[in-house]
Amino acid sequence: MNQQKILEELVSILETNGIQVRDEPLSGQRGGLCTVRGRSIMFLDSDTGAQDNSDACAEAVGQAINIEELYIKPQVRQYIEAHCDSSD
Repeated sequence: MNQQKILEELVSILETNGIQVRDEPLSGQRGGLCTVRGRSIMFLDSDTGAQDNSDACAEAVGQAINIEELYIKPQVRQYIEAHCDSSD
């Protein structure tokens, strides 16, 4: 599975779980998960590539969603778990 496909899967997981995903030019600052007026929003940086955005999404999924309760494709689950393990 290529990096773009992993990113698409991560975005789908976020959106399916009620997190709005917005692609905005952030000048390479890398996006992240935040709460605006009580709503969870994931900002992706349109100025960076799929790798940076995938990393940010994996981190957000790990923070905001209990992945044990979801079916997630094995490669995407491994990506999330690897990213979360490395940030501990």
